[in-house]
Amino acid sequence: MPNLSREQQREQTRRTLVREGRRLFATQGYAAVGLSEIVAAAGVTKGALYHHFDGKAALFHAVLAQVQEEVARRVAATADAQDDPWTQFTAGCQAFLTASTDPQVQRIMLVDGPAVLGWAQWRALDEAGSARHLSDALGALIEAGAIAPQPGAPLARLLSGAMNEAALWLAASGRPQDMADTLAALNRMLTALRVR
Repeated sequence: MPNLSREQQREQTRRTLVREGRRLFATQGYAAVGLSEIVAAAGVTKGALYHHFDGKAALFHAVLAQVQEEVARRVAATADAQDDPWTQFTAGCQAFLTASTDPQVQRIMLVDGPAVLGWAQWRALDEAGSARHLSDALGALIEAGAIAPQPGAPLARLLSGAMNEAALWLAASGRPQDMADTLAALNRMLTALRVR
């Protein structure tokens, strides 16, 4: 890295640690990965890791934040590609479920995330990403009269929990037809919310 400034070198080291940490956490799980393995994969020292992160949990936090941001961007892009608010909502929910069934995303975001960071910290990251989009979409639909007037916060949590649980179930099922069945069930559940 001779042509890079110190700041660029630090940023590159941080990106490398996050990339390699993500790869290892996704394939092996948080508990199975040691700091020695992470720094060896990144080609840096433990001192370099500790310069950027307080430890393995802090690195995992950065990885989880990155994964949740990527999922949120996918959901938002899918929803924003639609014209109608209801279609935006349903397309966004389907995009979340599809994205969260990726085994690597699941392992980091749904399995290890709450276990490693604790429910409150995991929930705060989720709120900043996909959950915020879900809450915003529900609020807009309630305001527009497409969904019956009701508090949006509990509805958002119920839907989020249902989709997270479905993603975990899909990971364990291993049957290709289950994805199509789950998306159909999700569509029926969402349609039941719609005011006729």
